[in-house]
Amino acid sequence: QVHLVESGGGLVQAGGSLTLSCVASTDIFGFLVMGWHRQAPGEQRELVAQITSGSTSNYDDSVAGRFTISRDNVKKTVYLRMSDLKPEDTAVYYCAAMYRWGQYEYWGQGTQVTVSS
Repeated sequence: QVHLVESGGGLVQAGGSLTLSCVASTDIFGFLVMGWHRQAPGEQRELVAQITSGSTSNYDDSVAGRFTISRDNVKKTVYLRMSDLKPEDTAVYYCAAMYRWGQYEYWGQGTQVTVSS
């Protein structure tokens, strides 16, 4: 059973930065794709950023240029560096992983990010 545990969320002022971490219970080099999603109150969960096993990354337009996703296979960890945060970035952020193209198979429990104006 794969477990993903997020950390690093919190309260930050607009314009500030946070780095989220997602630690896996298993080696992550086997995951084809790992990603960060977020869900704001009353909204659907959306993909924010994802990174492949070859370290190719892509981002939602709303965060491109402000967020950076990276992975450290040795530490079994995926990071999301968030800068120039905006109140509309407020959400619960979830880490997820898949072994093959399709739907994400494994999810973390989420970490809350709140950006005050």
